[in-house]
Amino acid sequence: MYGRKSLWRVGALATTALAGPALAQPAPAADPAATAWLLTATALVLLMTLPGLALFYAGLVRSKNVLSVMMHCVAIACLVSLLWLFGGYSLSFAGDHPLIGDLSKFALWGVGRDAVSGVVPESVFFMFQMTFAIITPALIVGAFVERIRFRAVLAFSALWVVVVYAPVCHWVWGGGWLMDRHVMDYAGGLVVHATAGVSALVLAWRLGPRDGFPRDLSPPHNPGMTMMGAAMLWVGWYGFNAGSALAADASAGAALMATHLSAATAGLVWSVIEWRRFGRASMVGLVTGVVAGLATVTPASGFVGPLGGVILGAAGSLVCYQAVDFVKHRLKIDDSLDVFAVHGVGGILGTLLAAVLATPLLGGAGYAEGVTMADQALTQLIGVAAVVAWSGVVAFILATVIQRTMGLRARDEHIEEGLDMAAHGERAYTP
Repeated sequence: MYGRKSLWRVGALATTALAGPALAQPAPAADPAATAWLLTATALVLLMTLPGLALFYAGLVRSKNVLSVMMHCVAIACLVSLLWLFGGYSLSFAGDHPLIGDLSKFALWGVGRDAVSGVVPESVFFMFQMTFAIITPALIVGAFVERIRFRAVLAFSALWVVVVYAPVCHWVWGGGWLMDRHVMDYAGGLVVHATAGVSALVLAWRLGPRDGFPRDLSPPHNPGMTMMGAAMLWVGWYGFNAGSALAADASAGAALMATHLSAATAGLVWSVIEWRRFGRASMVGLVTGVVAGLATVTPASGFVGPLGGVILGAAGSLVCYQAVDFVKHRLKIDDSLDVFAVHGVGGILGTLLAAVLATPLLGGAGYAEGVTMADQALTQLIGVAAVVAWSGVVAFILATVIQRTMGLRARDEHIEEGLDMAAHGERAYTP
C-alpha cells in the first residue's frame, strides 16, 4: 500500500503514461477543499514546532537554559526552511532514483505558480512537507539540551536534513525503494520519528552526559510550560496525521480519530504506570504518555480503525515507558528529554504494528492487492532496519566530524553558567 503522501506522484506518472502526444490533456486543477485543508494542516504542523515543541522542551530543562532550547527550535525552523527550498524538497520528491531524488526542482525552478501535485497546488504541498522537515531535526534538540554549542546545533541540523532526512523521505514518500515495496508510513513513523530518535540517541552518546546524570539532575523547572507545549503538539498532530491524507476525505477523518484515541489512551496508561510505581501520577508523565501515543500512531494513523488507535496508544505507553528506563539506566546514555525512548521507539513500534492493525477485521484499510499481513510485516521490518541503520551510522559520522572540527560540547564554565547567558546573552527570567 502506498502512503498517501506519495499518491500525487503516482497519479502524475500514470497520467503521463496514458496520455500520448496526440491526446493533450488540460492542466489539472487543484481541488479547493483539499487545498484549504492542507493549508490549515500546514499551519498546524508548524505550530507543533513553534511554539509547541519549544515550550514542551523548555519546561523540562533548568531555568538557566530555557532560552537556549527555544533558540534551537527557532533557528532550526529558519535554517531548514531555506534548505528545503535550496535542494531539500527536490532531493526528497523529484526524480526516479530509488535512493535519492535529483535537483530538478532546486529553488522550485520550473515549478509554475499553477503547478499541481495531486489535487493541491505544488506550493502548498511544498510548504506542508517543509513543516515536516522542520520538526524532525527539532525533535533531536531534546537529546542534547543544556550542554551543546549553538554552532554545532546549526551544523549538525543542516547536514542531517540533507544526508539523513531527505534520502529517507525519498525512500518512503518520494518514489524510492521503500515506496516501491509498499511500506506503510502514513505520516512519519520512519521518516520523522525513527530518523530523529535514532540520531538523537547517537548524538547524546557522542556528546556525553550532563553533570550529575542520571540521579543528581534538577527536576523540570516548569511542568506547566511543558503541559502547554504538549497541548499544542496534540492539536498540531491533527494536521500532522490527518493532513497526510492530502485531501479532505474519509482517510483524513480516520487518521484524525485514530490519532486522538491513541493520545488519550497513552496518557492514561502512562499515568496508571506512574500511579502503581510511585503512588501518584505526574503532569510531566501524563503529557509524556500523550506524546508517546501520538508518535506511535503516526505511521499507522490512516491505515487503522479506532480500535487500532486505542491499541497503539496503550502499546506505545507501555513500551516507551520501559524504553526511558532502559536508555538512562541500562545504556547509561543521557538522552535528556527521551527523544529516542518516546519518538524513536514509538515510531518504530507503530510502524511494525501497522502491518497487523491495518487488517479490515480491526477496522483497518487493508493491504495492497496481493499483499498478505505476513508480507506487509516483512516489508515494515525491512523499512525499520534500513532507516535505523542509515540514521545511526550517518548521525555518528556527522557528530564525529563536527566534534573534531568545531566541537560539540560547550565549555564547562558555560554549562555551569547556563547556555542562555553564555551562548545568547539573555535570560528567560529576571533574577
